[in-house]
Amino acid sequence: MRLIQRLLIVVIVAGVFTGCGTVSAVDKAPPKPKKPAPAAKSASTGAPSRAMIADARALRNKLLADPHRPGYHFVTPEGFCGPFDPNAAIFWKGRYHLMYIIQTTRGPTRGHTWGHASSSDLVHWRQHKPSLVPDEGDKGIFSGGIFLDKKGVPTITYWGLGHRKTRGVRGICLASSTDKNLDNWTKNPKNPVIASTGFGYAAHNVGKPGESIYGSADPSAIWIKDGKYYILTGNLLVLNEFGRKGKQAKHLGDTLYLLSSDDMINWKYMHPFYKSDRKWTRADEDNMCPEFFPLPAKAEGGADSGRHMILCISHNLGCRYYIGKYANDRFTPELHERMTWADQMFFAPETFADANGRRIMWAWIFDGRSHKTARANGWSGTMSLPRVLWLGKDNTLRMRPAKELATLRYNAKKLAGASVKADSEQALKGVSGDSIEISLDITGGSAKQFGVKVCCSPDGKEQTLVYYDAVDKKLKVDTRKSSLGEGPKKIEAAPFELKANEPLKLRIFVDKSVVEVFANDRQAIARRIYPTDKKSTAVKLFAKGGAIKTSSIQAWDMMPSNQH
Repeated sequence: MRLIQRLLIVVIVAGVFTGCGTVSAVDKAPPKPKKPAPAAKSASTGAPSRAMIADARALRNKLLADPHRPGYHFVTPEGFCGPFDPNAAIFWKGRYHLMYIIQTTRGPTRGHTWGHASSSDLVHWRQHKPSLVPDEGDKGIFSGGIFLDKKGVPTITYWGLGHRKTRGVRGICLASSTDKNLDNWTKNPKNPVIASTGFGYAAHNVGKPGESIYGSADPSAIWIKDGKYYILTGNLLVLNEFGRKGKQAKHLGDTLYLLSSDDMINWKYMHPFYKSDRKWTRADEDNMCPEFFPLPAKAEGGADSGRHMILCISHNLGCRYYIGKYANDRFTPELHERMTWADQMFFAPETFADANGRRIMWAWIFDGRSHKTARANGWSGTMSLPRVLWLGKDNTLRMRPAKELATLRYNAKKLAGASVKADSEQALKGVSGDSIEISLDITGGSAKQFGVKVCCSPDGKEQTLVYYDAVDKKLKVDTRKSSLGEGPKKIEAAPFELKANEPLKLRIFVDKSVVEVFANDRQAIARRIYPTDKKSTAVKLFAKGGAIKTSSIQAWDMMPSNQH
């Protein structure tokens, strides 16, 4: 997943320490059925049966009736998907393409597979047939990237899994497509082009002159520089085998491995891409699902900023990033920050550049529900909103939701500015719902905490707080009272400091079980909530330790963009 969740999570579920941390049960891959059920006849082999049609309608109706299934965050069309990593996003011939890991349970190609969807506007998606399936030597398809080769051909990199009993004798693989809709992909007959010697790593001449040890899992997209191809591979399995198990200090901590090639078939290992530093990361952190790219200087894209970004995960701590300089085939980090703080709920990032050079990312947002509940509901797998990234003038990251989301707005409401006394709250009249966007500026004055409560029940027993903590200098989302039932009940706290006299500029997206928050283009948080009261829809302003004022407040209902 981006490695983990099926093969590594099998170990986690068994209670064996892997060093990857634990993940909530619902976000683990489903157990393999003992005997796959016979496949129903499909349209490609004959007329669908009445039972098949009835089942499809029944499933659609069940999903539409689910009060917690997001409507405008991209969600798995059906079924339990874990992992659900986004992969191989690309803008190709006027369409946005997004691939993602799913698990198929029928037929000779069952296992970890890449689903595929495309869109003309980043919000409405059309499903394609799976792009990559377990066949031609692959027992499963895990994460990777996509790029255009020297001939302009879309080329996927992926981690091809070997048979579980052999602990993965495959490695990094390639596939390409030449059709305009990217429906048909051809795996390279030379796969794996970077072969594993162990599960997710390659080790040669260990303990001897010429020793080389590097990852053979979770490849980045390939890039071209000075006529050569370059690729990065993740280090979790090297960390596990040689750092933890082998107790070799040089293999502890996070890094990536750089390889180069003249033809994409014969790859030469060069060296670790950057040096892990304990001032930023822990010795038990890895670097997987790596994205490496130049950051634009503006949200709209255009010219590069002069800095590159590594966007990745630590399996035990979730999504994070480095910003720094790329020169002489090495990356020098200048800044390290995270995108999740309370747990690993924001996970497995994927980015791409559109036709204008905008850098857009998604991440997988974990469910936080029990395995039993997700199974009963018939779905699990949610992406974040598409998020635009660029570099600020102070060389720190800027981020905001993609402008295309505005096309989903309807039933607009605009409220005049309001004042809220210290240690009180005020309902926003006419603003409520579980599928909404709210945009407002708040001047905090001497208030210690101030912000917005969403999804509030009439009796106050259910509510989710989004606020700035002026004492801690953090943006926070408090889900401890979000639900009387399931869901993660924590305070997610992201480093964030308002400047003198700077208002808090919030954009809050509520989408059934997802609350995603953006503040001043400098910070963002995504969390899951599962209110039990159908009336948990009210929105309120609140202040603690001082009074606050708002300028005009805008809100919209948001049109669902998923098919069901």
